[in-house]
Amino acid sequence: MTNWGILGCGKIADKFANDLLLTEGANLYAVASRDKEKAVNFGNTCRAVKSYGSYEEMAQDPDIDIVYIATPHMFHKENTLLCLSNNKAVLCEKAFAMNLEEVEEMIAFAKAKKIFLMEALWTHFLPHYKFVLDKVASDTLGEIQSLKADFGFNSPYDTTSRLYNKSLGGGSLLDVGIYPVFAALSLLGYTEDISAQAQLGPTGVDHNCTIKLRYPTGVEAQLFSAIDEQTDTTCHIVFDKGEIVINSRFHEPSSVTITENDVTKTLEFKITEGVNGYHYEILHCQEMLALGKTESDVMTFSKSKKLIMMLDTIRAQIGLSY
Repeated sequence: MTNWGILGCGKIADKFANDLLLTEGANLYAVASRDKEKAVNFGNTCRAVKSYGSYEEMAQDPDIDIVYIATPHMFHKENTLLCLSNNKAVLCEKAFAMNLEEVEEMIAFAKAKKIFLMEALWTHFLPHYKFVLDKVASDTLGEIQSLKADFGFNSPYDTTSRLYNKSLGGGSLLDVGIYPVFAALSLLGYTEDISAQAQLGPTGVDHNCTIKLRYPTGVEAQLFSAIDEQTDTTCHIVFDKGEIVINSRFHEPSSVTITENDVTKTLEFKITEGVNGYHYEILHCQEMLALGKTESDVMTFSKSKKLIMMLDTIRAQIGLSY
């Protein structure tokens, strides 16, 4: 069994804990919040063995193998370094950190300690997304000609909400815009040719962001994110000889509609009832630990660095600084 700790007890932690309880080989050993009562309530709900009112206390527990960090983006570096310094492997929620400098510091520390560290970009491990990546690699549809991806939801404007709080890394780009950017990175690769514009709100965060990526081949990717507007949240890929649409919501377990040889069909990717889909990355982390790996062979350090580099460039273009 792999003993997991969860650092941070918010909504994403709740979904992750649900899947941990249903994942083979995983034991939800401990949870931690800076609010002891919140930690105890969360721990009781998800049947954790221990509940801590301090991140430091949990990080020092010798029985924990790996910690899932589910705090706001602004604290990812601090929380990751705390866990690594206490010899705990880390799965840190996306966005990995606030900028490339922080990400490089986290990776360098993990390498020096020879401890496993991975960015929790769960989409990369989902069956429907792996199918699309394999289909692109097979070249049966030819080269990609264009890509369009969006992720938007309508969250009421609230200055007390994490989403609209600049001090917590709020805004659409790091929260949901990371998914369309990841789609472009994983399907088309890295590019520095980026143009972006955004609507910045009264608190200084981006309410929505429009991004265009250009590649040396002439291919363009059009991306959009929003926290003030509901969008289809699909990913549409046009090839020489067909099309693929990753249906809503493309970043989570979904279906894929593929047009090939003038025939269109939709493929369903059923997952176990009751799980959200985080168990795929959980199983991957456990496999990496069992093999003694200190870096994922799927969500590599290189991918995380390229992703944050693209996000940094976009932030510079739209004038968003933290």
